[in-house]
Amino acid sequence: MDAGLIVLILLIGLGIVLVVIYNRLVALRQTCNQAWGDIDVQLKQRHDVVPNLVETVKGYAKHEQETLENVIKARQTAIDATSLKGLAEAENMLSGALRQLFALSESYPDLKANENFLKLQTELADLENKIAAARRFFNNAVNEYNTSLEQFPAVVIANSFGFKSRDYFEAGESERAAPKVQF
Repeated sequence: MDAGLIVLILLIGLGIVLVVIYNRLVALRQTCNQAWGDIDVQLKQRHDVVPNLVETVKGYAKHEQETLENVIKARQTAIDATSLKGLAEAENMLSGALRQLFALSESYPDLKANENFLKLQTELADLENKIAAARRFFNNAVNEYNTSLEQFPAVVIANSFGFKSRDYFEAGESERAAPKVQF
């Protein structure tokens, strides 16, 4: 075999390896984007349910204006968040405010028995489960993507083409803390 042919075969092989690695990084980045889109859809649905829930509670718990205002403020903060970290913090704040709202319902038996309130509470609980599942999928996709960015030889290609690591959608301190149970 001629030395030029060997070099040509090696260059073609190297080119194929580079294309395969690049395409894998692009596919992983797209998986992260799609996973984030799933979270975003679930969060928007939750944001749409919250005003209906607040309106339902208003009719029964007129003396609990501060709790209702906290829920509304937390929802707006979550809608206005621009960064992943800011959104995670805002969503955790909204989750805490909603927990207070549901705890409030214990003091109002008529509210607790209201069909609309129960329906919204069930819908919100379902959305919370979907958000948790979407967040797990997103964090898994980010983990796979970030790991691929750091592995050799992909790290060389990633740095050359401007691939950047992604942040996880992490639970806030309020979600990590164990709930207090009092009897």
